[in-house]
Amino acid sequence: MKRFHVHVSVKDLSESIGFYSKLFGTQPTVEKTDYAKWMLEDPRINFAISQRGRAAGVNHLGFQVDSEQELAQLRAHVANAEIEALDETAAACCYAKSDKYWTEDPQGIAWETFHTLGDIPVYGENAQRADAGACCVPLAKQAGDKPDAACCIPNRAAAPGACC
Repeated sequence: MKRFHVHVSVKDLSESIGFYSKLFGTQPTVEKTDYAKWMLEDPRINFAISQRGRAAGVNHLGFQVDSEQELAQLRAHVANAEIEALDETAAACCYAKSDKYWTEDPQGIAWETFHTLGDIPVYGENAQRADAGACCVPLAKQAGDKPDAACCIPNRAAAPGACC
């Protein structure tokens, strides 16, 4: 079963946690100093917010799947549709380890499809640069990012396999 995923970059995490907790009628299922996540069942959504140096607004959208098989099916669908995608295996991001792939819509909005393998104690073990802003969204640079903050743009000038 799929779960819709939305990740929003926010200006003030505490204020946003208060707002979304009231809006959803529940506290976050994960709350860190720079990140919070609600795993809602009705509607079935994984809604995350973070305060990690990116411009406020939609960070990325996506689908969370329950199994490796579902991930493979959706990835095959993307490949058959000839949509460029970036695969990441055992990626460490947003306090979780996941197998995933990224695509980008014509407007430059990053889409993540992922299967969570387990929790990790840090936001992103893979983030190599302190100025990268966030480990997630390895595709197009978002408005307000530093000029060198984007990485892994598979359909542009990035070197194959180059990442954050």
